Amino acid sequence: MPALLLSRATWRRFILGQQGLWPGRRWQGKAGVAAALRHGCVVQIDPLSVVAHSHDLALQARVLDYQPDFLDELLFKDHAAFDYGGAVFIHPIQELPYWRVVMERNRRRERWATFAEQHSGAIAEVRAAITERGPLGGRDFKGKSVGRGNYRGTKDTGLALYYLWFSGELMTAGRRRSERLYDLRERIVPPEWNTVAAPDEADDFFALKPFMRWGLPTAREFRNGFAGMIERPVDEAEAMERLTALLAAGTIAEVQVEGQPTTQTRYVLSAHLPDLETLQAGRVPAGWQSRGPSTQDEMRVLAPLEIVSARGRAQSLFDFEYLWEVYKPASQRRWGYYTLPLLWGDRLVARFDSRLDRAGRTLNLLGFWMEEGVPQDEPFQAALRAGFRRFLGFLDVDRLQGGPAYLDLEALEL
Repeated sequence: MPALLLSRATWRRFILGQQGLWPGRRWQGKAGVAAALRHGCVVQIDPLSVVAHSHDLALQARVLDYQPDFLDELLFKDHAAFDYGGAVFIHPIQELPYWRVVMERNRRRERWATFAEQHSGAIAEVRAAITERGPLGGRDFKGKSVGRGNYRGTKDTGLALYYLWFSGELMTAGRRRSERLYDLRERIVPPEWNTVAAPDEADDFFALKPFMRWGLPTAREFRNGFAGMIERPVDEAEAMERLTALLAAGTIAEVQVEGQPTTQTRYVLSAHLPDLETLQAGRVPAGWQSRGPSTQDEMRVLAPLEIVSARGRAQSLFDFEYLWEVYKPASQRRWGYYTLPLLWGDRLVARFDSRLDRAGRTLNLLGFWMEEGVPQDEPFQAALRAGFRRFLGFLDVDRLQGGPAYLDLEALEL
């Protein structure tokens, strides 16, 4: 059977839709945050907050009426989700048994095994203190300096906390401003999820993750994504063997995207084929109906670490150049320190740099850049104004300062 040939529009809409970003916000409120995470929406934690945290920006684009307290409650009160990883992502608590296999692999990695051997005293100190006193953070320990060569910490006790978290003995119990607080895993995780899957079960589970996280991956993207999650080497032969087995079982299917080489086969979960076929026919899948305005009627501000646009995906998927420039020297920035993309319909159409003046209850636009060829007509302007109006509400500020004249600042005041 020949592979389904997809238009580029179908490709974009499928990836956006699988991530809950098109045709509009699919979930609402705190329950909607939990549902989005269970669905597979990718949310990466980042401590930097110039306008808002990247993880909160990601969720406000997906969940109607989102507030940061919703996520904190799910993580630290309800224990319905947890954060983990070298690049820290949020996962539903039901996935913990599989991630504990990964945690154990990380514990045995040469770097951390050596650390544990050399700093056993610091590890024992923080373990005993948390066992006795409950959730603690790095500032609760005096520790010994280990210099500035490790960005995970400058004290042996801080690195010991990270080691115990990375290996799964501790988990995040809360935050004290930007500081993570740790507690024993068994005091945080509901008993039914405080188990460990068999390694083969975990590998089978993570083999399906790339199809949810990246949407229509190539063989190379599948291999890189699979290996990156399971924290062990995956050579090309194993990756192809897994893809072949999934194809033979009917779990995945092959697809092609118009304009891409015929050798660049992409893969989709067979359960998602009906959605692809519906999109290809120009309709919206039944389960993708919006709560509130669509992205055509109200633009979305995307997070800097948004899975659909970060790390070069904006270029391949949207023909949109985007790079988060916070780590570049000011002289090398093309746009700005905290530039964010704007989604209109199924396209990225503009980017803006801004800074939040919390005391003055104002979002200051430092720069606004349109993509060439986007008509700045009344539908565009109305969608832009509606998007910023909701964004100001999410930020809990009253005014927008700067930007194109047609943003109509008076109308945007809340």
